[in-house]
Amino acid sequence: MARTSGLSPTREGLLHDRWTSSQRQSHDEPHRASIDSDKRMDEFEMHHTRPEQGVFEKWAQRWFGRYRASEQAYDDRKDTGRGTLNRKQKPRGCCSRYRLCFITFGVLLGLFLILSGSGALWVYKQAPKDGQSPPWYPSPQGGTLKPWEESYKKAAVMVKKMTLVEKVNVTTGTGWSQDLCVGNTAPANGAGFPALCLQDGPLGLRFNDHATAFPAGVTVGATWSKDLMYRKGKAHGMEAKGKGVNILLGPNMGPLGRMPAGGRNWEGFGPDPVLQGVAASEEIKGIQDAGVIATAKHYIANEQEHFRQSFEWGLPNAMSSNIDDRTLHELYLWPFADSVRVGVASVMCSYNLVNNSYACGNSKLMNGILKDELGFQGFVQTDWLAQRSGVASALAGLDMTMPGDGLIWENGNSLWGPRLTEAALNGSIPMERLNDMATRVVAAWYQLEQDNVTQWPAPPPEGKGGPNFSSFTDDKIGLIHPGSDDKTKAEVNKFIDVQGKGKDGHWHLARQIAAEGTVLVKNDDATLPLSKDKRRDDGSKYRVGIFGEDAGPGDGPNACPDRSCNQGTLGSGWGSGAAEFPYLITPLKALNETFDPDSVKITSLLSNDIPVKTSSLLHDQDLCIAFINSDSGEGFESWNGIRADRNDLYAQKGGDNLVQDVARECGKGKSSVVVVVHAVGPVVLERWIDLPNVKAVVLANLPGEESGNALADVLFGDVDASGRLPYTVGKSLDDYGPGGQIMYYPNGVVPQQTFKERLYIDYRHFDTRAITPRYEFGFGLSYTTWEFSNLTLTEKKARSALPAPRPDATVKPPEYPTDIPDPSTALFPPGFRKLRKRIYPYISSLADIRHGKYPYPRGYSEEPHALSPAGGAQGGNPDLYTVHLSVSVTLKNTGSRKGKQVVQFYVSFPENVVDASTGDHVDFPVRQLRAFEKIELDVGESRSVEVALTRRDLSYWSVGMQNWVMPTDGKFAVSVGASSRDLPLSKQW
Repeated sequence: MARTSGLSPTREGLLHDRWTSSQRQSHDEPHRASIDSDKRMDEFEMHHTRPEQGVFEKWAQRWFGRYRASEQAYDDRKDTGRGTLNRKQKPRGCCSRYRLCFITFGVLLGLFLILSGSGALWVYKQAPKDGQSPPWYPSPQGGTLKPWEESYKKAAVMVKKMTLVEKVNVTTGTGWSQDLCVGNTAPANGAGFPALCLQDGPLGLRFNDHATAFPAGVTVGATWSKDLMYRKGKAHGMEAKGKGVNILLGPNMGPLGRMPAGGRNWEGFGPDPVLQGVAASEEIKGIQDAGVIATAKHYIANEQEHFRQSFEWGLPNAMSSNIDDRTLHELYLWPFADSVRVGVASVMCSYNLVNNSYACGNSKLMNGILKDELGFQGFVQTDWLAQRSGVASALAGLDMTMPGDGLIWENGNSLWGPRLTEAALNGSIPMERLNDMATRVVAAWYQLEQDNVTQWPAPPPEGKGGPNFSSFTDDKIGLIHPGSDDKTKAEVNKFIDVQGKGKDGHWHLARQIAAEGTVLVKNDDATLPLSKDKRRDDGSKYRVGIFGEDAGPGDGPNACPDRSCNQGTLGSGWGSGAAEFPYLITPLKALNETFDPDSVKITSLLSNDIPVKTSSLLHDQDLCIAFINSDSGEGFESWNGIRADRNDLYAQKGGDNLVQDVARECGKGKSSVVVVVHAVGPVVLERWIDLPNVKAVVLANLPGEESGNALADVLFGDVDASGRLPYTVGKSLDDYGPGGQIMYYPNGVVPQQTFKERLYIDYRHFDTRAITPRYEFGFGLSYTTWEFSNLTLTEKKARSALPAPRPDATVKPPEYPTDIPDPSTALFPPGFRKLRKRIYPYISSLADIRHGKYPYPRGYSEEPHALSPAGGAQGGNPDLYTVHLSVSVTLKNTGSRKGKQVVQFYVSFPENVVDASTGDHVDFPVRQLRAFEKIELDVGESRSVEVALTRRDLSYWSVGMQNWVMPTDGKFAVSVGASSRDLPLSKQW
């Protein structure tokens, strides 16, 4: 039955043509059309001449090159003012006004001049290509799986009590800065459901006080410790709960890390899906064990910052990540599947397009893969301002829009809010879909037991709960609705200390994570560990020189908004994933406190430039420690010409020259040099790594608040050097291949980035191309030595090509009346005071309920869609997690001290595999990480380490069968060792 439109045909038509691609999805066969798809364009594009791609690229390079200089002039001001809203930082995910001005003006002017011959307005009529992401409708209802059954029963009771406008309140944010958190929903007071607080982020609590600045995700990944991953999540969740945060916006597993220079890679755990998936799921378990809803983000394929978001870079559309179905499943989806399997209650969709359909409006991704195939029972929320359509995004599976604003920041004009109410009232959105949206949010709240009023007291005026901080002022007394015209003030910052106390203080955990996430990659002549009280042979004090800006405090850790500058020691990348540092222990401070002042004389120069006049100072040093770094962050900020994504992989601020200068002059080139690198990801070390007196190199990643103390623990051997690389360190950026390169200049009005490398990123690429890295994935030195022996493979279940059939659902989703409510119940109540720019669910007049023929997405249907054979439980078909092979190995500490080793298990698939459904040869990476365990052993101690390999570990995704397929012919090889290229043991199965 045709439904009528919730928006006027003119308005919706405008959004339809300019903003959405999910509204133009085609009937292409299931997901095979990811890259080799029908190239149909929208009707407008087919009737207009398109300029040659090369012309656009050449112009874009000229313009963006000029823009870099203009932006640098702005960045040099270091303007940290609060702006008109007295907000702490810029909006989450939005661009600076200067950037928007520079880029938008230049792009529009340039495009107008270039395209005037064929119609300059072409650029804003241009839509993403059609037909590359297949439709999947209707959206599956939640509440079909046993682990969520009770929560959905409770949620159904509550949602049945809700009015239409209350359901809209639950699913629509109130607008940026309208309340105290970065994201806020309004309550459903009549039903007893509170307003919810959503807050960044994966490293720590953004815009907060008295909270821990933990090591970043890349550092957590470098620990390879499941215990630390879980404990970090638990502590993070406890702090969020202590601040009144319902929904924590982390962990981050997207970007995965396809490109080593990607600006936000540091928020995740490394470019391997298994390492990323284990770390994410452990953190999620910890966060949710603390009673806080975790958010798996960013879903999906948001692998670079350039062009990630509409208009942030001056273009009307975001970049499209064009990815084939197998690569999507085996790499980028893998950690999300792990997250869903452990019960993550929220998933955040990303800014970018995927196969030319916006991720937050892509029915295949949200309905078909996430909710059906993976059995996700929680709610899907947008990244901030990632929603690009109204009705279409709801039909595609979106459940909550954040922060509530529509296409423009802080204008109070939502794509949902009153428009969602209108769409429900005239039937363009089925009541079944709106009920499911609200129920998913409420069920997540119940699932985390946030209905416990003892643990979660009601917000004011009913109680003393809710957020006890403001994201928009540091003052104790401040506006309760800072983005509106309401001048009401209250105590918005209560300065609650959530860092723990005494032995339970979270700084102990932060220090341990930072220490175990520090990777020793070079240690010639056993230079490390250092002695705290060493003297010269003549009995005089041993002389240690500390060099580099990165060793010191700079202007303080919070000098720049969202940590968006590289000054002083680097403890975090920048953007919404960063946090306010309560303090930051610098390396210089920790080294000064650790060396014995009676035995050691320390000299420091906290600059990357070594003046000629100080050469004599270096000549007198017995040991020199040089500190260098490399920074990046989120796309709404930039620093020193680095627009979020790094421009290269070299050390920044002349770091390589510093190391060369120190090595040349330290002890006249004869004294040992230790290099410490703080970085967001891989750094090319080739300019100095082979210098003969550079004896030791430590990659300390992003260590958080306990930076210096953790580093000292490793440098002096108080703990073993047990960090292992969560990425490959190549000898050049080119070593990572074409797929590892950032697109710095747009190749079209809708930039297209096709993942042609498919499965072959990071070590998979290096192995397949036989490229020798400087240091391989999983590598890291220890202060002791290790022996692997007695590799044993035990078959637990015989091979079979396909998993068991998808189990039938044993739980029915909630049922609600589907009658459309009386429109008069949605009107603003008499005498209601509306705040400026705040988003409400109410309509102003019954005349707002307009009728007409709604332009539903092609392929939209309310008839049930065929279910994926790969689904049936959280994380997919439960048989995917059946153990087929048990692997055990004996690890022995053969050295002279206690230590920790990461035992890594890699699988190589059989050769000459042919897909039965297509007849095509199936290629595989040389080896793939499938399991790991971090083990601590005393001197001489041995232990058997055992892991289980599941059907999913031993299968590939068949595009033809739309299922996981285990090769039944040929031999698997299981290799075990200390890194991806140090695998002394291997056996076949």
